[in-house]
Amino acid sequence: MADLVEFIKGLITLIVVVAWFVFLLAWIIGWLIRGLPIPFLRVKKLGNKFIEDAVWAAFWLAMGTTVFAIIAYVTSSLQLPMPQPPIP
Repeated sequence: MADLVEFIKGLITLIVVVAWFVFLLAWIIGWLIRGLPIPFLRVKKLGNKFIEDAVWAAFWLAMGTTVFAIIAYVTSSLQLPMPQPPIP
């Protein structure tokens, strides 16, 4: 059972790292497209859309990882054995 829990934790960590990398990549590409010295307004709007979507993705990614961290903390604290009763 512990191997399955460690596998899931590792998988979640890998997915979160990949998601943050995709966020950074989209954000950088959005700023590059927005800053291009071309007269096409639609292309610049596409850059703005990339930036906006990247910021929303970062927000939801941060919220999701926070919720999962809280759930992992609560479940790990419930998993601990009960302390011994005091001996008078």
